[in-house]
Amino acid sequence: MLPTERFLSYVKQHELFEESDKVLLAVSGGRDSVFMVHLFNDAKLNFGIAHCNFGLREKESDADELFVEELASHMKVPFFKIKFETGAYAETNGISIQMAARTLRYEWFEKIKTENDYRYIAAAHHQSDATETVLLNLVRGTGISGLHGILPKRGDVIRPLLFLKREEIDRYVDQEELSFREDSSNASDKYSRNKIRLKVVPALKELNKDLDETFAENSKRFRELEEFLKTRVEALRSSLFRNTARGEISISTNDLKDLYPRQLLLFELFRPFGFQDSVLRDLAGSLNSQPGKIFESSTHALLLDRNQLLLREKSSEASREEFIYAESTQVGFKNGILKISIADRENTALSADPRFAFFDAALLQFPLKLRLWKKGDYFHPFGMKGKKKLSDFFTSIKLPLFAKNEIPVLENGNGDIIWVVGLRSDDRYKISPRSKKVHTLEYIKIHEQ
Repeated sequence: MLPTERFLSYVKQHELFEESDKVLLAVSGGRDSVFMVHLFNDAKLNFGIAHCNFGLREKESDADELFVEELASHMKVPFFKIKFETGAYAETNGISIQMAARTLRYEWFEKIKTENDYRYIAAAHHQSDATETVLLNLVRGTGISGLHGILPKRGDVIRPLLFLKREEIDRYVDQEELSFREDSSNASDKYSRNKIRLKVVPALKELNKDLDETFAENSKRFRELEEFLKTRVEALRSSLFRNTARGEISISTNDLKDLYPRQLLLFELFRPFGFQDSVLRDLAGSLNSQPGKIFESSTHALLLDRNQLLLREKSSEASREEFIYAESTQVGFKNGILKISIADRENTALSADPRFAFFDAALLQFPLKLRLWKKGDYFHPFGMKGKKKLSDFFTSIKLPLFAKNEIPVLENGNGDIIWVVGLRSDDRYKISPRSKKVHTLEYIKIHEQ
């Protein structure tokens, strides 16, 4: 007899779904997913079956597909199937076969769920899978978040078999004489999870025969600890992180020095920004260092700047250029808008505001080019004789490193830099008594509008 009452009790306890909800079952044809189908059917729930053929075992994979399709037909429930070129996808995207299969199937499940009004996607992970996941995460070093194992519910994905161990499912399947497909790859230790299942878990069960129950209890405690830490970190982040006018986040280094335990809290504070633990260990040891050091993740950068850290998202527009062809127009660039206009000299209202620059119209050659500055750039600063490298100019005015990396420059049609935007214009293109017409340029940052 199937454990249907226990199943429904677990669903209710963890609020996985309502009995009226439509649930899409992810079914490979293996023992666990077929058992899940029979539980849903025995409980007379509203469900459909989705099967992915990853094409990794050739005829075996096709036979799995046919088996699942016949199972759905026998139970008179909707059936959805797809075949993936998993190996090609993994190679194209530079990821493992397992990661490719996971990405492909969940993207497709979401598509089927949305198009057919299913409320949840059900996966057939059980308690023993959760034990293996915790062990795998320990090996990989995922931190506290990896120790809660597999959650019963995350978003629209539910796992209604987590109340059972693998041995229990095996017993029920044998008792009910349920047909299923055996995946030959499960017997191979080629994959990390299989190594843990076939070699590590049996050895640990020699020390603790109730290993799955022990891991399940520990995972509950880790989940509670994770929630406690999450609450603490969110409060810390709210008090320590300050938004600046330039769109960066400022964090006092003195406040970070006072954190305890520092390494753990640094890791959690900056985890949403993609920083590796090794980078944050380097940061923790550099809080008393000279300013100027930069710590990077794939998406963000941290600058040690005097008594603060500055956090900002990396720019994806470093090579972007904008061309100005007309004498009266405006273009958008980075976080601002550059406006240009022309007028007679006597009708031009001059200003010392650094957002404005004024040039002798006769000296400008169109198109003008607006771009980010780069190493080796130089200009002739207004009011000075001779040229100066932009890097030296930025140092002389003590421009913060992050701000320095985002400065646009305006090039004349002949390649001369005529304006370090918002900071200084070029002396060679200034207005003189002989100037008849004047180009007025204004750079407006979007947050200033």
